[in-house]
Amino acid sequence: MVNPVKTQSDSEERYGRSLRALYFIRFIFAAIWVASMVVTAAKVPDVSPLLTVLLVIYPAFDAAAVLWQLRADPDRHRSKVVEWVNVVLSVAVAVALGFASSASISAVLAIWGVWAIVVGVPQLIAAIRNRYSGGQVAQMFSGSISVFAGAGFLLQGLQGSDMIVGVAGYAGLGAVFFLVSAVRLTVMPKKSGT
Repeated sequence: MVNPVKTQSDSEERYGRSLRALYFIRFIFAAIWVASMVVTAAKVPDVSPLLTVLLVIYPAFDAAAVLWQLRADPDRHRSKVVEWVNVVLSVAVAVALGFASSASISAVLAIWGVWAIVVGVPQLIAAIRNRYSGGQVAQMFSGSISVFAGAGFLLQGLQGSDMIVGVAGYAGLGAVFFLVSAVRLTVMPKKSGT
């Protein structure tokens, strides 16, 4: 006879491993993206095709990562509306950034700010829901900070700022939170004796 508690525990453990791999990948991607953005912003301070590509790739990758997380989630019964909203918004923002980056940096900042606010809330909610899988405290902080940083970017954009490098700092902080979560998920099973 199959023990349902053990099956659920095994399923949660697999999900924790999947989240750990995802968080490491997101950290590596973000670190490379941040370095590319800093170099691009320093060499080309105005709108450019390379800047457009970088701006579109980041939310597109975010959407793909959330899709991976949705696919790995063993709980088929709970609502995943929050995560699907995140995916749809990230894809829409990738498209919007593609258009905005051909207009002005301030338009990019305003769109980036709205996106950071709107996806920060679902990230916070998802982290709270996934807290039993471990490594989610950093994701809770990340979601909260995303909302505040987004408000800052939105204000900068509305005021006509042309300093795009701030989004690299935002993504860099996000990378640190993903690394912390990944390390936490790596250390946690060892502490529990598994």
